[in-house]
Amino acid sequence: MTLTTPSTPSVPPTAASDAAATAYRSALEVIGAVEPAVAAAIHAELDDQRASLKLIASENYASPATLLAMGTWLSDKYAEGTAGHRFYAGCRNVDTVERLAAAHATALFGAPHAYLQPHSGIDANLVAFWAILAQRVEAPALAAAGAKHVNDLSEDDWEQLRRALGEQRMLGMALDAGGHLTHGFRPNISGKMFHQRSYGTDPATELLDYDQVRRLAREFRPLILMAGYSAYPRKVNFAIMRDIADEVGATLLVDMAHFAGLVAGKVFTGEFDPVPHAHLVTTTTHKSLRGPRGGMVLCQREFADAVDHGCPMVLGGPLGHVMAAKAVALAEARRPEFAAYARAVADNALALADGLLRRGARLVTGGTDNHLMLVDVSGFGLTGRQAESALLDAGIVTNRNAIPRDPNGAWYTSGVRIGTPALTTRGFGADEFDATAALIVDVLTAAAPAAAPDGSPSKARYQLPAATAARVRAAAAELLDAHPLYPGLDLS
Repeated sequence: MTLTTPSTPSVPPTAASDAAATAYRSALEVIGAVEPAVAAAIHAELDDQRASLKLIASENYASPATLLAMGTWLSDKYAEGTAGHRFYAGCRNVDTVERLAAAHATALFGAPHAYLQPHSGIDANLVAFWAILAQRVEAPALAAAGAKHVNDLSEDDWEQLRRALGEQRMLGMALDAGGHLTHGFRPNISGKMFHQRSYGTDPATELLDYDQVRRLAREFRPLILMAGYSAYPRKVNFAIMRDIADEVGATLLVDMAHFAGLVAGKVFTGEFDPVPHAHLVTTTTHKSLRGPRGGMVLCQREFADAVDHGCPMVLGGPLGHVMAAKAVALAEARRPEFAAYARAVADNALALADGLLRRGARLVTGGTDNHLMLVDVSGFGLTGRQAESALLDAGIVTNRNAIPRDPNGAWYTSGVRIGTPALTTRGFGADEFDATAALIVDVLTAAAPAAAPDGSPSKARYQLPAATAARVRAAAAELLDAHPLYPGLDLS
């Protein structure tokens, strides 16, 4: 089965579509015989995704080959450890897929080492955090005590080590500036593990302030300098970030979960490619990389052994079926067509941003040079939650997001984050994204806040004329019908 996308595999479209349709019809029949409600929900999810303008920047559409790789008996095998060094017998096939996935990852990103076991992006960051602690704190402490393992430490030495491990510092991007909750946000484990400070953006330009990062690093002296973002619409200069890290003796950890596809597709190169500059790089394998839901760690050789101890350090048993899907998706990303797809994602983001700006929307930083943008919806008199809900009523799927120094906080927010990876996979180009911009502004202009039942102001309630919702849904359907999702996959 094929997708209407620049990275479509070079296989006969009819044969591929027929094979995928047969596979999915058979799968749903088998599932439905045991639990019909699950089969119905799976079918309904495909219908929903086909019928909506998916603009969530962190979502995409995986290929049928990637999806099918997850539904296999590799799920049934325990394989703690790493390839060739397992705590269970009979792991040769899991070894094969894990080694293959790692080989694809190192070749694709030019990384010395890749670890494919993390189950999510948060898991990947946890592995990286503890690998840094093991390499930079635990190992020197063991050497000083004349021990080879923590089990060899005296109780006094162990108490000192525990205090040392718990007294480390992280400097990361603030949540309202575009950072992620795993970059030191207090409710997250990262904010509980580390003494944490945040760097932000310039109040005038909303761009990353490297001078501020350097000043804070000199003052705070962090063990980890965290870079990367989940909602920052610009490139980051990782050469500068590495220079700052080296100046203060910090380890540079880059979370590229959102823009990994742009790195893989060589849209981000040189100082904007984190892999040559960072000590460790974490990522998810879905989002712009278009693989299965999961995580991955890339690192320099000095951290390889510590990273490979992610299981049992913080992870449970590796998911062999998901690593197989990662291998398939990474193989797809190594094809020349994926580079064309990644370039289209970035070009389409420029087209969408331009369309929004021309129609009067305000974008944080004034635009984008990656795959996402943040619309400040306060100019429409809305909170992010109101805007998100109104757009959903009209068939446009987005997510609310805080903007720098957001007066509405992280729950209601003043922004909506939108991105182009998913609709680019469906084959949307500049014209379709300009039309999409018009639909977004149409909804935001027509929507208005609504009072709570008791008449008090509400940051969640809204009203949208039914005629506007119907008109936008109809226009969206025309765009979507021209670029069907998984064409040829008929489950009827």
